[in-house]
Amino acid sequence: MMKLPARYDHVGSFLRPKYLLEARAQKARGDITPEQLRKVEDQAITEIVKFQEDVGLQSITDGEFRRTYFHIDFLEQLGGVKTDIPVTIKKPDGTEELAPPVIRVVDKVRHAKDIQKADFEYLKSQVSAGRTPKVTIPSPTMLHFRGGRAGISKDAYPELDPAFYDDVAKAYGDELRSLYDAGCRYVQMDDTNLAYLCDEKMREAARQRGDDPNELPHRYAKFINKVVAQKPEGMLLAMHLCRGNFKSTHAAAGNYEPVAEALLTEMNIDAFFLEYDDERSGDFRPLRYLKPGKTVVLGLVTTKFDQLENKDALKRRIDEAAKYAPMEQLALSPQCGFSSTVHGNNIHVEAQRNKLRLVIDTAREVWGDK
Repeated sequence: MMKLPARYDHVGSFLRPKYLLEARAQKARGDITPEQLRKVEDQAITEIVKFQEDVGLQSITDGEFRRTYFHIDFLEQLGGVKTDIPVTIKKPDGTEELAPPVIRVVDKVRHAKDIQKADFEYLKSQVSAGRTPKVTIPSPTMLHFRGGRAGISKDAYPELDPAFYDDVAKAYGDELRSLYDAGCRYVQMDDTNLAYLCDEKMREAARQRGDDPNELPHRYAKFINKVVAQKPEGMLLAMHLCRGNFKSTHAAAGNYEPVAEALLTEMNIDAFFLEYDDERSGDFRPLRYLKPGKTVVLGLVTTKFDQLENKDALKRRIDEAAKYAPMEQLALSPQCGFSSTVHGNNIHVEAQRNKLRLVIDTAREVWGDK
């Protein structure tokens, strides 16, 4: 198993600067070309890399600054996949909710082109020696969970197992190999589906689609392991379980217990980023399933609100988690990204900086200066 660059980390996305959002709007109107937008993105990424290095992070992302949505922008570039733009729903309390995007498999899934390679190469060119550039991609389970069997072409896949799972794993393997050849050694897959299977509402929705929510985590563990089997040797592969992150709202709640064994015992991932920023995530007992050699990164610091957490309270929570998993297999991070979609959470840039500093300072005090 590969080890994380440090005991502190982050999930990947950052608040977009205003000039980048303006450039994206100009591109949408046809006022500037894709090449002109890319130059603006390059500038913003150079700045966010410096921001991360200045704050003290060891793993460095491009802030997901080239994406509108963390999942669609990647998945729609796989051969055989069609996606629709998510719609925003206004709730009775005035808050907005992002309806899950429609993701359909319309043909055999394949790696039609290198998706992240050029983006990674630019990121790598900006990251200082001694730091680790990290690429974030959506989990392959999203190609199944959103629509279930009905969302996957029966012409392309009369049976899902093993052909569909094997094809998706091969497509992901091709992407991982392309990134590895470009020098990438750290990839994080973002997975909402296992987190959603902790929520009774989402479990019922899975039943309505004809899936068994108790069986799905184990099926997904096997699915992910097919991807891991394709991973180049020497690449760290992590997974972040996201409970929804749109304009400071969340989509799912519930203890990790329904998925913990499949996740922490059966899945051959190197590190798991788990959201634990408030009571909707439940207690730390599910960590008892963590296998030796793997790391759980505790997402104890919220990215949804400005208020800064108390360092002593964070240390107490880390101690509580260590009752169920060895301290040497734990690390610390914010609970999610700061901007999983282009819209961003309702949080200020200065709070973003303060929260990252808090994560780093707390981790160094708990585990030593690593």
